[in-house]
Amino acid sequence: MPVSTVTVLAMRCPECGRMEFHKISRFAVVRDNAYKVFCACGALKMVIHARSYAKYNVTISCVFCGGSHTRAFSGKHLWSGRVIELLCADTGLGLAHIGQADLVRRAAAEKVDGLDDLINEFGGDGYFHNSTVMNDVLKCLHGIAEKGMLYCQCGDHQIGVEIFPDRLELHCKNCGGVNIIYAETEEDLNVIRQVDEIELAKNGFEYLDSLASTGKIKKSRPKHHNKT
Repeated sequence: MPVSTVTVLAMRCPECGRMEFHKISRFAVVRDNAYKVFCACGALKMVIHARSYAKYNVTISCVFCGGSHTRAFSGKHLWSGRVIELLCADTGLGLAHIGQADLVRRAAAEKVDGLDDLINEFGGDGYFHNSTVMNDVLKCLHGIAEKGMLYCQCGDHQIGVEIFPDRLELHCKNCGGVNIIYAETEEDLNVIRQVDEIELAKNGFEYLDSLASTGKIKKSRPKHHNKT
């Protein structure tokens, strides 16, 4: 049986949201030299460290919690060609697939979007005050993040999201800026539906509805690009 020396990574960028497929050669991953995988936008997606020729640490940037997660693999497992799904350790949601090219492409195509997983997990047990509104607010936020338009004034795009029954709390991992998005009423939903871009205040604490009223967020109707 031939030994595979190439694997494929399928992963959505945590910054721009683009889904890409990356070929990784076993011979390119050597000891004392971290192998890094970048998105076309320049964002770091994954780092592979070879601890030996048979042991590897894989660190992946997380689109859900804004941090990173590291897993250890044997060389036999990592280069087996079998599909490996990498998960967010905090939420359990899928981040990427590694394995044989055709199998990885199939797994990526069949994978239910992580946001829908999250909605289904919490929405069915009465966790949210208004599951319909929360569902739609999460989808709006996800769309903004996928376009790379969720970020902080400090320059960081690694924004973590905490989910509560009545709201979302956005946290900048770099400076600690916080933005609160309420998700209980149709009015709350209408606020985020108007938004094209969310910018957290550096070291600040704000509410999305107050930003909408002061013009600090960009709106789709009418569409403009001025900030106060």
